[in-house]
Amino acid sequence: ERTRVLVHLIDAGAAVLEGRDLVGAYDSIRNELGSFETELLDRREIVVLNKLDLVADRDALASTEREFARRGIELQYVSGGIDCARRGRRRRTGGKSVRELSRQSRDDAFAEIAKARRIVVKVGSAILAANGGIADEAFADIARQISELADSGRDVVLVSSGAIAIGNRDLGWDIPSESIPEKQAAAAVGQIGLTGLYKQHFAHFGRQVAQILLTRSGLEDHERFLNARHTLGTLLRNGVIPIVNENDTVATDEIRFGDNDNLSATVVNLVAADLLIVLTDVDGLYAEPPREGAPEPHRFEVVDQVTPEIQRAAQGSTSGIGRGGMTTKLEAAQVAARGGAATVLCNGRSENVITRVANGEVVGTLFRSGNRIASRKHWLAFTTRTRGEVSLDAGAVHAVEDGGKSLLPAGITAVRGRFGIGDAISCLDPSGREIARGLSSYSSDDLTRIAGQATSGIQQMLGYSNGDEVIHRDDLVVLRDETTP
Repeated sequence: ERTRVLVHLIDAGAAVLEGRDLVGAYDSIRNELGSFETELLDRREIVVLNKLDLVADRDALASTEREFARRGIELQYVSGGIDCARRGRRRRTGGKSVRELSRQSRDDAFAEIAKARRIVVKVGSAILAANGGIADEAFADIARQISELADSGRDVVLVSSGAIAIGNRDLGWDIPSESIPEKQAAAAVGQIGLTGLYKQHFAHFGRQVAQILLTRSGLEDHERFLNARHTLGTLLRNGVIPIVNENDTVATDEIRFGDNDNLSATVVNLVAADLLIVLTDVDGLYAEPPREGAPEPHRFEVVDQVTPEIQRAAQGSTSGIGRGGMTTKLEAAQVAARGGAATVLCNGRSENVITRVANGEVVGTLFRSGNRIASRKHWLAFTTRTRGEVSLDAGAVHAVEDGGKSLLPAGITAVRGRFGIGDAISCLDPSGREIARGLSSYSSDDLTRIAGQATSGIQQMLGYSNGDEVIHRDDLVVLRDETTP
């Protein structure tokens, strides 16, 4: 319990002479630690490579460095034969040493996003508000930059907060609305004003806008999800700028996305975007929240993998105007990554920040994209809300998680919640960890009756059969694969 940092010393020279891979040596260490105490695997880690002068293959060493950087693991070097200070460039802030990518690698990572042809821009309330009012110049600036991107042949969808703030102003409420009915009333008034402001400013650049209001419950139905996709696609093909917001007037906690950060990531999947730009009131993700009068903490420039260190860094940053803090932005970046899109978190008040990011300039914090998964499985993993859960035995966990198999009733040990045929349910391993989710072929009542039974008995026990599979593999998504960039 007292362990805070794990330092792994790897003899690079000996590993090479024995034909062992350096990353493999590190993985072996983690496997041994995991067999001793799994909680140790969540601690901060530093890998120290010793005797680098004995490593002749510099390309292999560079590949090793890139892999550790991708995993977000700090590297140190100890060797009498090379200049270790030059090998691993470091920046020290607040007593912590954080390894950075080389300047060239960083520049290359940002340059890659300049290839994005379809972009989602998310604008937070903090960017649109000024001195308790609305920053009209912010709307004008956003319209100009997005119009420039559209003129260059890019498709752009704007996800914008601000309806409640505008509604508070138009209703003459000096104190922001607090109760749900007041917020929904403010949203009803403010949504008209929000769209009107965008319509006015985009018109200066010859662009039409369209208002799209979404709720989670609306998109949980896959047919409605596809209808929304088709509508957005038609608007983009006709040169219209869709302006998306959550339908706060009717949304409740049970059906809402909770913030426009998560909504923007869902829109990435809706339109198959390549890039998500999140405009906020800070310059990116910092190792710790910036404090007035204190030295600026380290800012992460490129994030390949969301590690416990990155998750800790996202905590503690919130805005008094919007609902989303840095944690929700990190969640959005993870969801977008699984949709195949990179995310850049940057300061929306910086000059020409949208066009600079889209053109590959080093701005803010870049969260690299992951492997794009099928839209249906992305919808299942990140948009649907589960209605119940089933616990699986070890054999079923292995079949689903590692074998890519469908879930059969024989592997189910418990059924919880009330759900119907076609509802999304969670699949838990014996420890209670959610490993997958999918669409159930049976209701909770009927599944309780056939749980643990052979498929040959389904017809006799229920009087009907929807097939051998409780969840067919085409309707199942393994969360280990789909939620970790």
